Amino acid sequence: MTARRPDGLTAALFALAVSLAVRPSGRLAAQGTTRTDTAHIILPADTMHRGIRPMGAFLRSFLLPGWGQAATAMMTFKAQGEANYFKEIHSKNLRLKRQEVQDWLVLWIFNHLFSAAEAYVSAHLRDFPPDLKVRAFPGGIGVSIPLHE
Repeated sequence: MTARRPDGLTAALFALAVSLAVRPSGRLAAQGTTRTDTAHIILPADTMHRGIRPMGAFLRSFLLPGWGQAATAMMTFKAQGEANYFKEIHSKNLRLKRQEVQDWLVLWIFNHLFSAAEAYVSAHLRDFPPDLKVRAFPGGIGVSIPLHE
């Protein structure tokens, strides 16, 4: 296995991933501590969506990779359509709907960023030794890599 020196783009992407992972830049609207009075909001039952459940997203992605991500993208487009409607009718809830659109968009971006990072790592590990063995010993764990000449 030969060692490769990272190029400028690789180093920049690594630095971006580390900086995003170390300290988040701000809070999402769903994490806000201020309370909003939603008692005056009346929505018909057929327009209320319960969102994407975590296990449902997992199963979709497990059955067909990308299906869970596509559902997230569609929720972004759906919320944007609702925001456009709220703007047309001059609703007081437009600000809240725009915040929902931003939340879905942030989720969508981070989802794609982490998917890209996973693909990047997988590409680097493509030539990882297949006959690597990890064994438990009484004093700890041992790793052996057979060297072929």
